[in-house]
Amino acid sequence: MTTVRIFFEKRGESAYISLLDLQRVFHRLLKISNLPVWYTQGFNPHIYLSFSCPLSLGQESLCESCEVKTEQETIDGAAWQAALQPLMPRGITITKVAPAEHKVGEIASAAYRITMPLASAAVLDAYNEASVAEVTKKTKRGHKTLDLKEYLPCITYEQDGEQLHFVIQLPCGSGEALNLNPSLLMEHLHAQGGAPAWQCQVLRTHLYTQEGADFT
Repeated sequence: MTTVRIFFEKRGESAYISLLDLQRVFHRLLKISNLPVWYTQGFNPHIYLSFSCPLSLGQESLCESCEVKTEQETIDGAAWQAALQPLMPRGITITKVAPAEHKVGEIASAAYRITMPLASAAVLDAYNEASVAEVTKKTKRGHKTLDLKEYLPCITYEQDGEQLHFVIQLPCGSGEALNLNPSLLMEHLHAQGGAPAWQCQVLRTHLYTQEGADFT
């Protein structure tokens, strides 16, 4: 059994497809494609499909991925990509299909490119000058207070016309691993007088392993 990882971009209006709907889309399109994906055994067989650290609704990404299994020993990634891309919803672009190299549990952090209106510059400066930036993270066990400054001591931004751009790297993982959603930062900045989420853009650009390598 071979684990096949399908990498894709999620841009524009497709950022508003929820994880549950995205799972339904991929299940349906994998069936239509007639690719040799493996089905679970039992009374109600279905395609084994798992997504790697899915995004929050409204966030875009250059590095999303999901994995399926196949009994084929050799994978023609180009053929899989050619079969899937014409079926994809607008905004989802298949970038690569290949045998999985890393396990999802190896993901340790993610990089995001944030775009905000120019008027938020003062709030970013205030964040950099502050000694603490406490936020409340909702977990399965309740609510937990975290200090964003422990993970993001300083935000270095650049101005581009009427917009500001900056890149941040936050812990990202599955299971019991710490996973900090950039929305925590955006909500904190908004509470301090920054732009609301609908005026900002969050684009995930990389997923990294514990060794700092790109997740593949």
